[in-house]
Amino acid sequence: MIWLLLAAIGLAVGAFSTLIGAGGGFLLVPILLFLYPQESPSTITSITLTVAFLNALSGSAAYSRLKRIDYRSGLLFSIASAPGAVIGATINTMLSRNVFQVVFGTCLIIVAAYLVIRPERLKTGPVISAGRTARNITDSNGNAFSYSFSLPIGMAIAFVVGLISGLLGIGGGIMEVPALTQFLAFPAHIATATSQFLVTMTSFAAVIAHVISGYFTEGFRRAAVLSVGAIIGAQFGARLSHNISGTWIVRLLAGALALVAVRLLIAAF
Repeated sequence: MIWLLLAAIGLAVGAFSTLIGAGGGFLLVPILLFLYPQESPSTITSITLTVAFLNALSGSAAYSRLKRIDYRSGLLFSIASAPGAVIGATINTMLSRNVFQVVFGTCLIIVAAYLVIRPERLKTGPVISAGRTARNITDSNGNAFSYSFSLPIGMAIAFVVGLISGLLGIGGGIMEVPALTQFLAFPAHIATATSQFLVTMTSFAAVIAHVISGYFTEGFRRAAVLSVGAIIGAQFGARLSHNISGTWIVRLLAGALALVAVRLLIAAF
C-alpha cells in the first residue's frame, strides 16, 4: 500500500508542480518528513531532488512541444544556478532535522506572503528598454510574447535560487517562477515553462552532489516510485497550464505553502 500511496503522491505532485513551473520538492519535502520521521534531511532531499529532476525533465519535454521555453535564458541561468545547487546540497549534510525544518518553513512563509501580496504582477506586460536583453517567443498556438530583462541580475538571482534549492531539496521552481515574473518581467506562461527547464538543470547538479555523498542509495526505491507518478503527472500539468488563470493558481499555492510552513515550524519547536 505504501508504494501505491507514493505513486499517487508523485502523480499529484507532478501535475500541480508542472502547472506552476516548479519541481515539486516544496510539496514532497514536508510530505516525506511526515511519512518518514526517522529519516535524515539528506536522505529526504536526495529523494525529492531525484523526483524534481525527472518531473522537470518530463515537464520540459511537454513545454518544448508547446514552444514556450526560453532556452537561451534558461541555459545562461543554469550556469549560475548549478554551482549554487551543489553548494546548497553540501551545506544540507551539516544541518540537523530541526534546523532544517525551521529554515524550510521560514522560506515557505516568506514566499507565500510575497505571492499573496503581489499575484497580479503575473499579468503585467513588460516594456522593452535599452541596455536589457530582449526576447521574442511565439508558441505553438501562435501566441507572441515579448519581454526584456537584465542578464546580470538574472544570473545573480539564479545563483541564489540554486543555493536554496540544493539546501532545501525543492528543485527551485517555486522560487524561480516568482523571480522570473516579478523581477525579470517574464510573461507567466514563458516563466513556468523556462522554470521547468531550469529546474531540470539545477536539480540534476544537486542530485549528483547527493550521489557522491552516499545518501542517494538510501532512498533509491522510494524515489523511483515517486518519479514514475511525477513523470506521468507532469504531462497533464503542462496541458492544463494554458487553461487556468496564473493569478488564482498562485493564490492557492501561497495558501498551501503557508499551511505547510506553519506545520513544519510547529513540529520543529
